[in-house]
Amino acid sequence: MFMHQGELVLRIREAFDGMPAQLRSAARYVLDHPQDVALLTMREQARQAGVQPATMTRLAQRLGLGGYEMLRDIHADALRGGEIGFAGRGGIQVAAQKLKGDHALVADILQSIGSQLGGLGNAASIDRLVEAAIALTAARRVYCLGLRSSYAIAWHLHYTMSLIGEKSILLPGPAGTGGDALGHATSRDVLLAASVHPYTRLTLDLAEFAAGRSVQVVAVTDSEVAPLAQIADHLVIVPTGSPAFLNTLAPAFAVAEILGALVAGHAGQGAVEALRRFDEQGAALKTHLFHRSPGKRQRNCQ
Repeated sequence: MFMHQGELVLRIREAFDGMPAQLRSAARYVLDHPQDVALLTMREQARQAGVQPATMTRLAQRLGLGGYEMLRDIHADALRGGEIGFAGRGGIQVAAQKLKGDHALVADILQSIGSQLGGLGNAASIDRLVEAAIALTAARRVYCLGLRSSYAIAWHLHYTMSLIGEKSILLPGPAGTGGDALGHATSRDVLLAASVHPYTRLTLDLAEFAAGRSVQVVAVTDSEVAPLAQIADHLVIVPTGSPAFLNTLAPAFAVAEILGALVAGHAGQGAVEALRRFDEQGAALKTHLFHRSPGKRQRNCQ
């Protein structure tokens, strides 16, 4: 019997209330970790789910499958075929949220992000961040590129660098000009490109164009084998897994903050002077509201 991953999720949701406690634990694991189901051994999955390996087999049989290998194959087929897209992940989140509740989903997301941010502190990751920052500092210009959900990553680094100098350029340009600004890029420049799965085609196209002009590429992406990783001179890997339907960008956003801070530190007194000018401009234009006189909030009364 062939079953799509979406059908399996629906079957788990329908059967969940009638399952014994151990089967529920196994079912929750399958709902929360679809990629791990496809890639890890049954014994390892059972360990992470806190159940015996035999429980995983009983779960598969409870769902009408011949064994747990069939359940793994369904997830593996979905992973290979790209079936676990936004709709598939959305279905998984909806099912898990219904079973576990809103508070549990919030806790799961926060716990996941906290663990991922902590993982960025390993020695290899820190080395990559420092090397990327050195390349950005040495560049004549830094072109910042991130599209769709990754736009915020590129924008944040661009904004940080714009406060301390004038060498950052945000791509793509306005009015449909796309990556036209890259036509002026040389080997003295760096392209900071951010893209995580599902990868945006234009980001890769522009990065390949830049690499072809001997522009160094600093890639912020989610895998050693991601498309950007294949052409990167400097690579920063960020985790993106999330209990939510949309991949988390919190670690990637943290990377943008770290790179901006490192570049500012390398700029030294020049950065301090640029920030002083920014402060003076903000004060002259009253850009920021630093405090507000206390007062009773007025409400309209009908």
